[in-house]
Amino acid sequence: MNHSGNEAGAAGEWPPLPFGEWRETCATLHMWTQVVGKVRMALAPPVNHWWQVPLYVSARGLTTTNVPYGARSFQIDFDFIDHRLVVETSDGRTASLALAPRTVADFYGEFMSKLRGLGLEVKIWPTPVEVADPVPFEQDTTHASYDPEYAERFWRVLSHAERVFQKFRAGFLGKCSPVHFFWGAPDLAVTRFSGRAAPEHPGVPGMPDFITREAYSHEVSSAGFWAGSDASPEPVFYSYAYPEPAGFADYEVRPAEAFYSTDLREFVIRYEDVRRAADPEAALLDFLQSTYDAAADLAHWDRAALERPAQS
Repeated sequence: MNHSGNEAGAAGEWPPLPFGEWRETCATLHMWTQVVGKVRMALAPPVNHWWQVPLYVSARGLTTTNVPYGARSFQIDFDFIDHRLVVETSDGRTASLALAPRTVADFYGEFMSKLRGLGLEVKIWPTPVEVADPVPFEQDTTHASYDPEYAERFWRVLSHAERVFQKFRAGFLGKCSPVHFFWGAPDLAVTRFSGRAAPEHPGVPGMPDFITREAYSHEVSSAGFWAGSDASPEPVFYSYAYPEPAGFADYEVRPAEAFYSTDLREFVIRYEDVRRAADPEAALLDFLQSTYDAAADLAHWDRAALERPAQS
């Protein structure tokens, strides 16, 4: 599907993503990515900070990358161009299902049936996480929307953000996460570590403490993109520090549109402000760098040891 002639713009542009226009599709996709993400989580070896669970931005959508299954392996891809979910195995077998308006229950049932048809028996906990009043996937007949245009726009925003996050990530020599899509929130994120242990995290409502404490076992400066929710219906880029150093909220960051949200306890800049900037990539890099500066300077990170000198 090609939207180059409509409001979404050409593939190289940062498309509009007004939350109100695709609220229901966003909610349905959130559940679908949780279904697929839980399969990866069930089979991938545990990695520090839960890095075995996310999805990754691909050239056509989102992917699990290679998932081990005994002596075999497989990969699951959301294709937001042809609007298919594709499963491919290391022994050359393939299955797919349409991404189209359908309930989460229907999606879950067909998807798990496709896996079984490929000889992939996977047991997951079929209840979503990080949502209010979670409904098990097989019972969810409420979320059933899929607007292909907005699904593609969402992926294109993730693709642009991933490119910029990778460039930002390249400037750090210390421990740093991959650029990955956490399907719980859901958000695309990249996290830098100072190397120092962090105080025990107080926890997050709706999430088991052992998950949060593993994620925040060490001091971080983390940034990402979040598409919005009913409670906060605005796509934003964000950046926070844990533990938050004294003076963080008052640090002067860039661009001018960025601000510290006392509700979220993080710096944010609206996606719309970034995409409308004369140079969106430069504006986002400025936000990422200046908010990292706030965390690293105020918490006294060993920046000389952790950062790669700028290349001329």
